[in-house]
Amino acid sequence: MISGYQSEILKEYEEIRSIENKNLKERIKEIKDKHPEIMEIDDEIKKLSVKLPLLILKSTTTEEDVEKLRDKIFDLRAKKIEALVSKGYSPEYLTIHYRCKKCSDTGYIGTKRCECFKDKLIKLHYKDSNLQSILSKYNFNDFDLSLFPNKTDPSYPTQKFTPFENMQRIYDFIVSQYIPNFNRTDVNLLFSGAAGTGKTFLSYCIAKELLDRGYLVVYKTADELIRILADIRFNKNQNLDDLITNCDLLIIDDLGSEQITEFSKTEFFNLLNKKLLLGKKMLISTNLVADDLDDRYDRRTSSRLIGNFKFMRFYTYDLRIEKKRRLNMRNRK
Repeated sequence: MISGYQSEILKEYEEIRSIENKNLKERIKEIKDKHPEIMEIDDEIKKLSVKLPLLILKSTTTEEDVEKLRDKIFDLRAKKIEALVSKGYSPEYLTIHYRCKKCSDTGYIGTKRCECFKDKLIKLHYKDSNLQSILSKYNFNDFDLSLFPNKTDPSYPTQKFTPFENMQRIYDFIVSQYIPNFNRTDVNLLFSGAAGTGKTFLSYCIAKELLDRGYLVVYKTADELIRILADIRFNKNQNLDDLITNCDLLIIDDLGSEQITEFSKTEFFNLLNKKLLLGKKMLISTNLVADDLDDRYDRRTSSRLIGNFKFMRFYTYDLRIEKKRRLNMRNRK
């Protein structure tokens, strides 16, 4: 699937060029039927344009001969444009209409990808990310640090930072280090905390920012992931295997909520190990704390998680309740 992105996009460009060539032929036929005199001018321009390089190559040709022919072609082009405009057409009516004038609908400017190619790639990444509809509502612009209380929470006596200070540190790391250096870092992230503490929201923010930068991000809940791993194992689904294994960032949400079986533990470990060996980054969020991982999974899995992931602890009251409280207060005003 991932290896097919380029061929899929190039096929789209081929279809665009085919459509625009067809449209041009229809416009030419229309002018030929309604205004044949304009097509006569166009035909003369084509003949002289073919003649020009041949004239330049002739040893007996003078510079004056070349200039005369160039001037004649220029005058005919001006005459054609004038004729088109007088009949109510645009000056470019008899030329191919490129949707991207920078690359002429090829996707490349020289050997470099055009911006339109990158835009198409981002759209494909969004489609495969499983996040297209969600990320219109969740992004860094909507991330509200003021929801986190800036006072010590007695529920977390061992924490030396207030929930606000803790979240500020996490946020600053993500925004100033993790995302700007994404292609140069091998950091995997493990978000741990109770439900409603901002783990999933921040995961969405990271996903949107990276997708918009052209990275392929895939989001799956732990339960969805296990079903996918079963499909890969039993149905030999190579497209899914390629997507899950080789995406730039795999986000696994709510680890520990899935049904735990010997199969799920084995397949999750195999995926974890494979991605670590390949250097393919992951972001995992869970309600479990580090001590729970040994109980929920086996030692080798918890060892991979604790040893290869940057552990980030989320703690505060349920932010969903605070958001609702603020909304109710605004509605009362």
